[in-house]
Amino acid sequence: MTPPTPAERGREVREKLLAAARALIGELGWNAVSTRILAQRAGVRPGLVHYHFESLPALLRRAALDAMRRTLDDTAAVLAGAATPADGVDAMLSFLDHYTGRDPESLLFSEAYLVATRDEELRARMSELIADFHGDLAERLARAGHHAPEDAATLLMAVLDGFVLHKGLDPGLSAARIAPLVRDIVTARGEGEGEKGENR
Repeated sequence: MTPPTPAERGREVREKLLAAARALIGELGWNAVSTRILAQRAGVRPGLVHYHFESLPALLRRAALDAMRRTLDDTAAVLAGAATPADGVDAMLSFLDHYTGRDPESLLFSEAYLVATRDEELRARMSELIADFHGDLAERLARAGHHAPEDAATLLMAVLDGFVLHKGLDPGLSAARIAPLVRDIVTARGEGEGEKGENR
């Protein structure tokens, strides 16, 4: 077997460090992850942390952003595969239903949101990811004829975030419980239709 090249070994070490960071952020909290603890979990020498990454905060940001990008991409793919926005809501909620709010990935995202209030670079990069997803969602709603696609996309994203967050406090919360209400957010209807319905 051909031994790995230096570039391949470098990629392997970086992936080990990023995987360890994703796990430790959820387990210990962002600020409790040290170079020593991270290297120990990854099974590499501490010096390799700063050899492969500009700094420990840069590594933690990269780990969190990579995880967020994957989740948003997976969620977008679920939406794209649905026949209608309402079907997309059902599919996205079902996809997110496997998160408990206390699982490692949910905790990683919660930590990242908290740190982003103080870390301008992380906040800017997270905002870019969220803006891209928001744009795709709003475009899908506009094509379906929604009268306020931008606002509906914003509201839907807030609901999806809150759904996962509240599951950490309410284990009984499920996609099935909230799906009928959330589908109303993406249902295309004209301005004033709601008032007409209320006055019947």
